[in-house]
Amino acid sequence: MAEAKFNTIVCFGEVLWDMLPAGEKPGGAPMNVAIHLKRHGVNPFMISAVGNDAEGQKLSRFLARSGLDLSFIQSDEMLPTSKVLVHLDSERNATYEICQPVAWDNIQYTDELGELAAKTDLTVFGTLALRSEPTKKTLLKFLEQSPGKRFLDVNLRPPFDSREIVEEMLYLTDFAKLNDEELRKIAGWRGVTGDEQELAGWLSNFYKCPIVCVTRGANGAALFIDDVFFEHPGFEVTAVDTVGAGDSFLAGLIVGLSAGNSPEKALEYACGVGAFVASQHGAVPEYLPCDVEKAIAKNSGSRS
Repeated sequence: MAEAKFNTIVCFGEVLWDMLPAGEKPGGAPMNVAIHLKRHGVNPFMISAVGNDAEGQKLSRFLARSGLDLSFIQSDEMLPTSKVLVHLDSERNATYEICQPVAWDNIQYTDELGELAAKTDLTVFGTLALRSEPTKKTLLKFLEQSPGKRFLDVNLRPPFDSREIVEEMLYLTDFAKLNDEELRKIAGWRGVTGDEQELAGWLSNFYKCPIVCVTRGANGAALFIDDVFFEHPGFEVTAVDTVGAGDSFLAGLIVGLSAGNSPEKALEYACGVGAFVASQHGAVPEYLPCDVEKAIAKNSGSRS
């Protein structure tokens, strides 16, 4: 699977406004992933919904300026565009207050989505958008109609951290990305203990998920693939804020694996993207892949 070439990538889920202490910024993990893929020359499709309101129009304009195709961004007449209150602690780590119901809680399946599903090579989705039955139903039908691979971005944000939904999606996915705390929590649901490598292997085998990626914040990440555990310690940077860093990491990992890079190189590049974005303002700063490569070259050897 590390050699897979993903020609058509779909990012499914929330688009929203992050209400930061310094002001509002466009956000939502699937949207962030889509934009970071676009930064790498990939042309993903974004499936989501905004409200028929000023905030939705403004968000749609931002998506268009970011180069994303708006064909599958639905407009909801009843529900508002999503807003999330973001709180940053003294170390610039983010916590989130997520409002509901909002437009992306009501993503509807259409014939056009069916046509897109039939040609999709990879669908990227998270657990947050599955909090509502209409959107969950649409995703499940899309996955059923798609011959492509599935990449689950686990996002356990209380109260939207249903064990039932998370486990259902883990059984359906080919790739799973989660942080070290989420890995321990999911293993705890099943009474499983062990070190990170043991838990990643357990998750892969128990849920029949071939590739498991575990992120560690500033301490890098690990990749369990083909029964081998790869690790990268990350790169030392001065964090400006961490909003979107994990999403950029995911995009970098997809780019690396799709290009046929070794797991080690794909993991290194993903860590480099995440560290670079954490050193910038906003979840989706402007950059080119060469900027990340320069940062990796500059910081190589800074962690051991």
